[in-house]
Amino acid sequence: MSRLWFDTEFIDDGRRIELLSIGVVRDDGATYYAEPIEADREAVNPWVRENVLPKLCGPQKARHEIAADLVAFAGANPEWWAYYADYDWVALCQLFGPMVDLPSGWPMFCRDLEQLAVDLGIDIESSVPPSGQHHALADAEWTRAAWDFCQSVKLGSESVL
Repeated sequence: MSRLWFDTEFIDDGRRIELLSIGVVRDDGATYYAEPIEADREAVNPWVRENVLPKLCGPQKARHEIAADLVAFAGANPEWWAYYADYDWVALCQLFGPMVDLPSGWPMFCRDLEQLAVDLGIDIESSVPPSGQHHALADAEWTRAAWDFCQSVKLGSESVL
């Protein structure tokens, strides 16, 4: 089993969630980043155009290539974590088509860092200030660091701010 922290940037128009980029950090420190070449960058809203598009830096790959890369990168029985994970999880899962087509051994759910932080009584952004926001890999790296902080609180080696 591997534990992975990830983030996505996406187009959300109320009808669809279209992946613009995905960044993943594996528990051994390895990272993965890609942008689907099929993404319609012209369809983004003004906020995404201003805050996300300037940070897209490639590599660009076909969605099916990203899906295959993620299967190889995640390994068997992965445990996925994200911050405010719901839309990110949908964007990731849609790389494989319907949810029933997820790779064998993959869960149909993602664990949410914000839920963990709330359960621990932590304001996670105050405890671990974000940096590099709205770049999927930078945000995935922050999610890993924030998860590590939550684990230290659970083990009693950190105090809650």
